[in-house]
Amino acid sequence: MTEDHYFAADPTAPFERETFTASVWGHELELVSGAGVFSRGHLDHATAVLFREVEPPVAGRFLDLGCGYGVIGLAIAKAVPLSSVIGLEVNERAIMLANENAASLGVGGQFVACRAADVPSDMVFDEIWSNPPIRIGKEALHELLLTWLPRLAPGGRAVMVVGKNLGADSLQRWLGEQGYPTTRLASAKGFRVLESRRA
Repeated sequence: MTEDHYFAADPTAPFERETFTASVWGHELELVSGAGVFSRGHLDHATAVLFREVEPPVAGRFLDLGCGYGVIGLAIAKAVPLSSVIGLEVNERAIMLANENAASLGVGGQFVACRAADVPSDMVFDEIWSNPPIRIGKEALHELLLTWLPRLAPGGRAVMVVGKNLGADSLQRWLGEQGYPTTRLASAKGFRVLESRRA
C-alpha cells in the first residue's frame, strides 16, 4: 500500500472492517480498523511500547496527532475521565473509524477525530501524544510538528514514540534546536519514547 493510497482513502468505498481488542492502562479497548488504515487488525509495536512505558496523563485537553483509528486518544479518554481529546488525521476513513470507535467505547463526549482545518485556531493543548507519521518524510514531519507544538499550553509537553532506525535520535536533537527541550523517557524494542517540553 502506498502512502498516496493511505492519504487518499475514500471513506465511501466498500471496505472490510476488522475488530481487535487492546488492553491499555487497565482498560480493554475493542477497536475497529479496516483496509487502507495504518495498523489494521492489531496494535502496532511502537504504540504498544508507548503504552507500556508511559503512565496515562492526568486531566486536561489532549491532541492525538496522526490518530489513525484513534487508539492513543481513545486510551487517554478511557483512562482519564476528566479529559478532552482531539484526534487529528488526514485519512477520511481513519477519521470515520476513530469516531465510530469513540461512540462504541462510550467516550464520544470526550473524543472527536477530525481534520486540521476543523480544530479551532485558538485551541491549545496541555499535552500532545503521538506515534508520528515518520514515513511522510523529514520535511513534512518537521512542518507538522512545528504547526502543532506551538499549540501546547505553557509548560505543556508532547509525548512521542519513534523508531530508533527511523531517526528518533536525530529527531530528539532537532526538537531541542527548535526550542522544545526533549528527553528520552524510555527505550524499548527498537523504539524511543520522547518527551518534548514547551518552555
